[in-house]
Amino acid sequence: MAANYWDSTQRTHWTFTKDQLDDIRNQQQQDNQELYHKYPMPDPRLMNIYVGREIGKLGRRMNVRQQPLATAQIYVRRFYTKVEIRKTNPYLVMTTAVYVACKVEECPIHIRLVLAEAARQWPELGINDISKIGECEFNLISTMSARMIIHHPYRSLSDLAPSLSLSVDEMVMAQNVINDHYNTDMPLMYPPHIIAVTAMFLAIVLRGSQQPNLQQHAATTSASALQNALQNPAKMAKMTDWMAQSEIDIEACMAATQELISLYEVWENFTDRNCKEAISKFMKDAQIGK
Repeated sequence: MAANYWDSTQRTHWTFTKDQLDDIRNQQQQDNQELYHKYPMPDPRLMNIYVGREIGKLGRRMNVRQQPLATAQIYVRRFYTKVEIRKTNPYLVMTTAVYVACKVEECPIHIRLVLAEAARQWPELGINDISKIGECEFNLISTMSARMIIHHPYRSLSDLAPSLSLSVDEMVMAQNVINDHYNTDMPLMYPPHIIAVTAMFLAIVLRGSQQPNLQQHAATTSASALQNALQNPAKMAKMTDWMAQSEIDIEACMAATQELISLYEVWENFTDRNCKEAISKFMKDAQIGK
């Protein structure tokens, strides 16, 4: 276990460049061409949104707080960099990820309750034996080489926000941006402080938005961002000076900002149905083939 990100397995073993992630996925596709052709899937970002929403729904059934759910999302993401999703039961993987994340984050939930709530949420889960979750837990932990500790951006946000005197609304928006970033590859690419700074930047830029959800704001992100920045030049100047003085990797922050804007644009086309049907098809055929 590492007390800080810089000495952690998250940094040394689970941080990739965009090219490295592309190579991993291209290799998966080459190794599983028949499955890719037979079972086409929606845009990976849409699948990430679907997984995030489904994990969130399961968590709400059991009153799980946000951080363990974020940890579960990262576990699922890590697992599928090593294992082809079409060879798995994604609902079992999500169920197990939540169960393991709650243990790691020191808010454990009884395995029978996790299975019961997952079975109610996903009739497609197809299991009624807790031993299946135990088997999947072993596979999940083994696939990640027991490197389970996650350093989230929430603490970095709390540490950095006072230096910029963020308002309550800006703080809430920054937290929402951090919640949303788990639907991207950013947790596998950037240190927590880069995510936190990006979230603060977007919170300041988008502060004037009246949209209740950031993804609903995607169509006019660029225009409204410029307008709101001009409406709050003092805060933007302070943010810019602070970033320059802190010697933070501004290029990484800008790349992360573009990643989030791209997510919000894709989010407009998201529907549960397409993702659910894609998963159901390969799960159904797997059951028939047994």
